Amino acid sequence: QVQLVESGGGLVQAGGSLRLSCAASGRTFSTYTMGWFRQAPGKEREFVARISWTSGNTYYPDSVRGRFTISRDNAKNTVYLQMNSLKPEDTAVYYCAARPSRAGVSTYPYWGQGTQVTVSS
Repeated sequence: QVQLVESGGGLVQAGGSLRLSCAASGRTFSTYTMGWFRQAPGKEREFVARISWTSGNTYYPDSVRGRFTISRDNAKNTVYLQMNSLKPEDTAVYYCAARPSRAGVSTYPYWGQGTQVTVSS
C-alpha cells in the first residue's frame, strides 16, 4: 500500500523559508514522478513542482520558479520542497503526490494528507 506522508508545514513570516518533506513507502518509486501541489481556501488545487525520481529532472510553474526547489533523497525515499522568499499568497495546504513516469500519464493516483503552510504579512 502506497503511503505519502508530508511534514514540515507551519507558520512563517513573509520572506522566510520552510522545507517540506514527503516520506514515501509501499513500493519502489524509482520509476515514478513526484509532485507537490497546493490548495488555498476557496481556490483550485495548483501544481507547484515535480521531479523525476530516476533522472532528477525538475519543473516549476512561473509562480514559484526561483523561490522553490524540489529534491529527492533516494536512500531515504523522501522528497523535499525547499520554499524561500515566501509570500502571503503561498499560504495553502501543500500535498505530495506520485505518478508513474510514463508517456501519456499525467494523473497522480497517490496523494498524501497535506501539510498547512501559513505565511503572515
